[in-house]
Order: sequence, then structure tokens, then C-alpha cells
Amino acid sequence: MACRISELVLKCHDPEVLARFWCEVLDFIELDREEGVYIEIGPREGFGGPQPTIFLIRNDEPKNGPARLHIDVNATDRDQDAELERLLAAGARLVDIGQPADASWHVLADPEGNEFCLLRRRLDPL
Repeated sequence: MACRISELVLKCHDPEVLARFWCEVLDFIELDREEGVYIEIGPREGFGGPQPTIFLIRNDEPKNGPARLHIDVNATDRDQDAELERLLAAGARLVDIGQPADASWHVLADPEGNEFCLLRRRLDPL
């Protein structure tokens, strides 16, 4: 029997801001919260489905350097350029981490500077 990823944990200064951002990006909803401590967001069917939930845990320590783990996302209902526009409008920003100029992906950062990538391939919605 193998394991599977059920939750991703992201330490952040403002769970409210990141919950709104990632809910917009992933079409997630808020599943649980402990005021001032964490917010759990995830797919509408809740915990245990095919997608992991995300725990946004309040942490006041400064972010030091690039993340060792990041999220890759793929559009499900539009091409990469249209999805890039949507993510930028939601509060993401493009960042340069040394990726090649002709990369097939875009490197972005969420409102707290956590890097993630928008890949070219389009996935079918779940």
C-alpha cells in the first residue's frame, strides 16, 4: 500500500489573504478554520478526494529564500495565456528565479511571495 498526498501545509503571515487567493486560483472553498491559527481550503467535496486540501497556518517568521517545495498548476478550461491573465488579476505576480527565457511554464508568486508555476498543458477538470 502506498501513501498519497492529502494535505499541503503553507505557513503564511495572513491566512485570510492566501485563502482567498488560492480559492480563486483553484476553485476551492473554505473547509475549516481556527480563528487566528489556520484556515483549511479544499475542493468542494472536502477532505479525502482526489485533490489535497491546503492548510494555511499563521506564522510570523519571515520567508527566507526560495521555497524548497512549490505548487504547479494547470489550466482546465482555457489556454495558458488566458489563465496567466486570470492569475495576475487574482493577485499573482510574475517572478524570475532563473528560468530559461523560452520556458514552457510561467513562474509566479502568490500575494506573500510563495513561488508556483503555471504549466502549459491543459488538464481535464475533475
